[in-house]
Amino acid sequence: MTSPMRQAIVEEAISWAGTPYHHQACVKGAGTDCGMFLIGVFCGLGIVPKFDPRPYAPHWHLHRGEQKFLQELLQYADPVGEPLPGDIAIFRYGRCDAHGAVVLEWPRIIHAYVGEGVVEADASKGELAERFAGFYRVRGIE
Repeated sequence: MTSPMRQAIVEEAISWAGTPYHHQACVKGAGTDCGMFLIGVFCGLGIVPKFDPRPYAPHWHLHRGEQKFLQELLQYADPVGEPLPGDIAIFRYGRCDAHGAVVLEWPRIIHAYVGEGVVEADASKGELAERFAGFYRVRGIE
C-alpha cells in the first residue's frame, strides 16, 4: 500500500503532465526541465525546502565531469536499491548523472524530456534503460 505522502508525490508529478520542456523553468503548465520539475514537485509539496540551482547551462553535463545534479540531489535524498512510488530515478547523460524522474510504479516514471515536455515513460526500454544510474529517496518519506 502506498503511503499518503507517496500518493501525494505521484499525484503532484502527474499534475505536471503536458507541461512543455523549457530549460531552467519551473512553472506547471508553462515550462520546466527535468531538474526543476523535481524541485517543483518536492518543494511544491513542502517535502524539501525551496532552493534554486539556477543558472546552469543547457548541456553542462556533456562538458564537465563534476556531478552537479547528483550533488544537489544528495543534499535531500539517499540512494536506495528498490524504488517505491514517489522515489527518484536518475539517468546518466554525457559524463554525469544528469536527468531525473519521479517513479510512478517502476519501471513507469514521469519526467520532463527535451522535445516532449513532462511525460510518462517506461524506463526499462530504449534510451532510458541504457542510461539508468540509480534510485534515490528523499529523506523523511516512508
